[in-house]
Formats: sequence, C-alpha cells, structure tokens
Amino acid sequence: MTVLLKNITVSASGKSVVSGVNMEIKPGEIHILMGQNGSGKSSLVNAVMGHPRYTLVSGEMLLGGRNIIGMSPDEKGRAGLFLSLQQLPEIHGVTLISFLHKAHQHIAGAKMPVLDFYSYAEKITEKLGFDVSLLKRQVNVGMSGGEKKQSEIIQLAVLKPAFAFLDEIDSGVDKDAIVRIYSAIQTLAKENGTGFLLITHYDAILKRLSPDVVHIMYGGKIVRSGGTELAKEIEEKGYTKLLCADKNDKNTSV
Repeated sequence: MTVLLKNITVSASGKSVVSGVNMEIKPGEIHILMGQNGSGKSSLVNAVMGHPRYTLVSGEMLLGGRNIIGMSPDEKGRAGLFLSLQQLPEIHGVTLISFLHKAHQHIAGAKMPVLDFYSYAEKITEKLGFDVSLLKRQVNVGMSGGEKKQSEIIQLAVLKPAFAFLDEIDSGVDKDAIVRIYSAIQTLAKENGTGFLLITHYDAILKRLSPDVVHIMYGGKIVRSGGTELAKEIEEKGYTKLLCADKNDKNTSV
C-alpha cells in the first residue's frame, strides 16, 4: 500500500498556496520536504488532512489506490494516516497514556485492559529510548518543545499508522532529544514499515537521517526531487543557493 498525492492544489484566504504537487510514498520510505518558510510545506499536509483553513482546489490522495481526500480527519486517522502539527495543543486533565488507550481502542476496534495497555506502551517507549514518565503527563501540558515532539513519536509508535506526516518535528528540540527522535523514526520505518514525510527547513536533518527521497518546495511547487545525491547538494550548497543555481542553468539553456 502506498500513499499517492496527485495534482494537489490548495488555496487559503483566496490565495494559491500549493500548486500541482505530486508525490508517492511507499511503506518504510522516509521522504523529506524542505523549503523556506512560506513555501507551502505545512499548507500541503494540513490541506490533505482536512484542516478547515485550507481549500482543496484540485487533486487526489490515494491510499492503496483508494481516493480518501474527502474523508474527515478522523476517518483518515483510522485509515492509517498520522499528522504531527507544528504547534501542538494542550489537553488538560488527560494523561498521554489515557489518550493513547482511547485512541488505540478507536483505531483497533478492541479494548485492551488498562494495565496491559500501559505495559505495552511502556515497552515501546523504553525501546525508543524515551522517558516513560511522559506517559503519565497531561498531553503537552507543561512540556518542553523536545518533550512534546517525543510525545508525538510515542503516539505514532503505539498507534502504528501506515504513513506519518511530521511537520517540523525537529523545531525547538535540543540536540540529545533530536538524536533520539531521528533514531526512532528510522526504527519505525524499518521495523513497522511506516512511511514518513518529514517537513523541515533545516538541512541539518540530512546529517542525522538517510532519506529515500528529498523534495524541495518553492512558491507552492515541488521544484526538485532526488535521492542521496540531492541531499549531498543541499548539505554542500544549502537549498537557497541550489535553487539559484537551477534558475541560472534554466536561464542559460533558454
């Protein structure tokens, strides 16, 4: 099963923010979507997941060949998609383990006894190298940036979606935490077969992860896609210089 974005075009407040994006993510693949702030990266994933701020002008999102673009966010979650937002909401009075227990029941369709579920989630959290005390904390309440992002990865690991869109999972995270997060992503891709789309504007991510595909977004469009060779170019030049070089090459050829 793959997730396929076909000709995704999005507007917000009457303005075009994403234009004609095509992308295919296979199970276990790690894709990185890079670009400057305002290039349309977050708009893309928010729109396909059903954020009301965005209008889907055209396009399809196929999951295993089935077009699910018109589903509600809840239905997309049950179908196997996961979105981690840039700004994570606080849920007062609800611990992470309680939240996960209810979510797991909703997705799996079967209720696991509370103590059994806690043991299950604790083992997963320990395996990923995260602090199990996060499970007893209120969801995102009083958490540091790094703790919030680690909490998102715990949710992802426990709920086991087929594909995950992670919007700036590396933002506001200290060095030690980001190493654990990147390691967990690689583990989940390899062992669970989770497909990832990681959104960032930091090229430092390329020093910690080995992506299958790198995409560069500019002006709402995917302007370059490639593998390790493109990742190396970005590390050497930075994507701004890379885009300038591409523009000059095109002007020269004309």
